[in-house]
Amino acid sequence: MSYQDCIQACLECMEQCNRCFDDCLKEDNVNMMAKCIRLNRECADICAFAVQAMQTNSQFTNQICELCAEICEACAEECEKHSNHAQHCQDCAQACYRCAKLCREMAAA
Repeated sequence: MSYQDCIQACLECMEQCNRCFDDCLKEDNVNMMAKCIRLNRECADICAFAVQAMQTNSQFTNQICELCAEICEACAEECEKHSNHAQHCQDCAQACYRCAKLCREMAAA
């Protein structure tokens, strides 16, 4: 597997998390979305960091990708709780699960 597939998944996940973060802030009950918003931020940040690690061929890429996968899965699970009424959460969960899968494969390589 090339870094490029994982980098692309991380970039897409980061984009979806940023969109979900912004859309969650517009929800009527923002307090209900607090955990989702927090995880969106953490997930977008670790995805950006994972991209940087892969692009610079960091010696810690495997560990960073493993952590990225864990955070992506946590974000996806939280987003799924809101996906029945929020399309942005459903889209984010899908991107997070895909990113987690590719990051786990990268970490295992």
